[in-house]
Amino acid sequence: MSIETMTKIGLENGRDNSKLLAVKKITGGSINEAYYVKTEQGEYFMKHHANSGKGFFKSEAIGLRIIKETDTISVPNYLSYSDSPGEAFLLMEWIEGVKSPDTEIKLGRNLAKLHQNFGSMHGFGNSTYIGILNQPNALRPNWLAYFGEYRLGHHVKNAINKGILTGARKTKFLKLLDQLDKWIPTFVEPSFLHGDLYGGNWLVGRAGEPYLVDPSFFYGDRHLELAFTELFGGFTKEFYDSYKETFPLNENYEEIKPIYQLYYLLVHLIMFGEVYGKQIDDILNRYVTK
Repeated sequence: MSIETMTKIGLENGRDNSKLLAVKKITGGSINEAYYVKTEQGEYFMKHHANSGKGFFKSEAIGLRIIKETDTISVPNYLSYSDSPGEAFLLMEWIEGVKSPDTEIKLGRNLAKLHQNFGSMHGFGNSTYIGILNQPNALRPNWLAYFGEYRLGHHVKNAINKGILTGARKTKFLKLLDQLDKWIPTFVEPSFLHGDLYGGNWLVGRAGEPYLVDPSFFYGDRHLELAFTELFGGFTKEFYDSYKETFPLNENYEEIKPIYQLYYLLVHLIMFGEVYGKQIDDILNRYVTK
């Protein structure tokens, strides 16, 4: 099926039956093909992945809907999606704007407000994706158990099975998993989380309004989300000051932050290779000394 045909199906399912004026391929990240779509009725953004896994775009659409329903931080409206093999896509409204002086203040404040929404347990009822990697889920009352099994522990096993984790690095990861209770809390409120929030996953819309995109939604410790924002940059002092003013961080955040970052670094190691190896080893050496 051609991109234009997929676009027309998506528009029809999203109830835009006006004339299709343009479908233009644009830069849109390292995982999906991205397209700018224009009709007589509006402008849209479409993502397509020819080899995506089961429920790939459905899980993203669910995350967008849940975040939107909190009425805390803006996300794009989606028109429709498909996870048909070879023809998977997600069609959303087009977001475009220019930063205002308070854009990143709003981003920090509104993210904190999102995190002040809580689930009854940690995790999620559906499997999702982190990047292109499947992220199995379950609902657990114990954050330590959830993080150890379904986040860090799952991808340690994944990397071992792929032959990516070997030798001393593998040994240290396994030791760290056995000792997580030294640092990771057992009981913490399960915040609503974007789940994959780095600098490339937020946009500026009209009037400088910040929007979150590409969620990998689940309920968990909000400090995991904040730790990832610090890993690759893309967030300003104004963002963090605004967040902390709205929802102060726990006193032990700096102590556990590197372990939370280790989860995301391991995901990147699996997807992109050894360029992330030194950062991983530095963190492992900090927590596993024998």
